Amino acid sequence: MKSTLFTLGVLSFALAGIASAQPTASSGASGSQFTSAQLKKMAAKAHTPEQYSVLASAYSARQQSYLQQAAEERKEWIRRSQNIMVAAAKYPRPVDSARYLYEDYTNEAAKAGQLAAKYQQLAVPASPEVPR
Repeated sequence: MKSTLFTLGVLSFALAGIASAQPTASSGASGSQFTSAQLKKMAAKAHTPEQYSVLASAYSARQQSYLQQAAEERKEWIRRSQNIMVAAAKYPRPVDSARYLYEDYTNEAAKAGQLAAKYQQLAVPASPEVPR
């Protein structure tokens, strides 16, 4: 009886682990998602307008992702700020954690936006000077 309960417990944890791992595997399989290391390698090797265009679109997608995460954390920050108990507050409070995450996502979105603009400018081929 104990071994059956133990086996069922182990199987339930294993199935829960498999179920939680599947969405992350499928989201990483899309072609538009690059890791930071991949983006750095691509930036180091890029020298054609097409490569710069791919980098610009990757950083634009990353910026949109960070902006979406920042919006979610802002909602959480607002929700948590309504339930602050000042007298019993210990640092870091949940409201502080939400605010720090919001600020971090906003900063990362700004950096990604700057890199996207940089690579978008590099993607435009330079027009040759026309002699007069």
